[in-house]
Amino acid sequence: MLSITTQNMGLLCSKRHRYNEADTEENEQAAEIERRIEQETKVEQHIQKLLLLGAGDSGKSTIFKQIKLLFQSGFDEAELKSYISVIHANVYQTIKVLHDGSKELAQNETDSLKYVISNEIKDIGQKLSEIGGRLDHPSLTKELAQEIETLWRDAAIQETYARGNELQVPDCTPYFMENLQRLSDANYIPTKDDVLYARVRTTGVVEIQFSPVGENKKSGEVYRLFDVGGQRNERRKWIHLFEGVTAVIFCAAISEYDQTLFEDENKNRMIGTKELFEWVLKQPCFEKTSFMLFLNKFDIFEKKVLKVPLNVCEWFKDYQPVLTGKLEIEHAYEFVKKKFEELYFQSTAPDHVDRVFKIYRTTALDQKLVKKTFKLVDETLRRRNLFEAGLL
Repeated sequence: MLSITTQNMGLLCSKRHRYNEADTEENEQAAEIERRIEQETKVEQHIQKLLLLGAGDSGKSTIFKQIKLLFQSGFDEAELKSYISVIHANVYQTIKVLHDGSKELAQNETDSLKYVISNEIKDIGQKLSEIGGRLDHPSLTKELAQEIETLWRDAAIQETYARGNELQVPDCTPYFMENLQRLSDANYIPTKDDVLYARVRTTGVVEIQFSPVGENKKSGEVYRLFDVGGQRNERRKWIHLFEGVTAVIFCAAISEYDQTLFEDENKNRMIGTKELFEWVLKQPCFEKTSFMLFLNKFDIFEKKVLKVPLNVCEWFKDYQPVLTGKLEIEHAYEFVKKKFEELYFQSTAPDHVDRVFKIYRTTALDQKLVKKTFKLVDETLRRRNLFEAGLL
């Protein structure tokens, strides 16, 4: 009997020992989870949230790609290859817009003959237009690239391209048309510039985390940048991102003062940008949020403004050109800048005018300029943080 009792006690002690070990292990795991949560919460508190906003085609997604190239590891080969189909689609869609646009102008304009495509390439134009209208585009072959190049060089297509502002012709058109043979190579892998020029409409929300100072995160702020769809039907997806934002980076394409919206061809793009900026400024959740306004596409603006007067846009109807050359470009830019400054203060409540507001001249495709601009943004936000902490 004693032997049985002793054995049972031994079993009981052994079980208790195992239970204690299990409890200890569970407690350690729970403590580790708590520690990690606490650690991640502390890290999150030090991450600055940036919201990248702007109308469709404002160049904000190009800015987003530049940040990935500048302050992250860039694009690996798999990511670069994923852009092949996008770039080929851009080429087909662009040549379709130009072909169809020339037909429309040939039918409706008084000087219609200059928009009529040469007889010998009309069939090529029709074929390429049909390809451009597909949902699935074929890979760009040498033969197709040659046909696109032939059509692109046609006088009627060049006349049509000159009126591209009326036809939703993308800014990337000359770049891709000049590189057709390289883009159609059997072993083609997109370059960094190809990716920057590639047009993909942002739908939903994409984000990256970066530090403008590089790998050493201790010497500067860490930012989480959110890029959201710019077309009007995408804007409802912004709302949940509005809370806890350190700064809004708003992109305005200043070269688009003579163009209409992609989603509403009866509305001027600059007016659309003005209304969107005004709406964002008035959101209650941005009362203390810093605003960084990127007046983007300056490279296109400086060429266009000498040919197309600013006052073709209703918002700029009081503009009077007074100079020529570079002086006129600067005069026009300062006028646009002042218009946005006035809009900012008109749309900002008196008790919120002390929030940080900065304007930067940008060209999203210029990597050096984007790098310099983001370092200035970083410096501005770090100074604001020091000021709010009572250290300045």
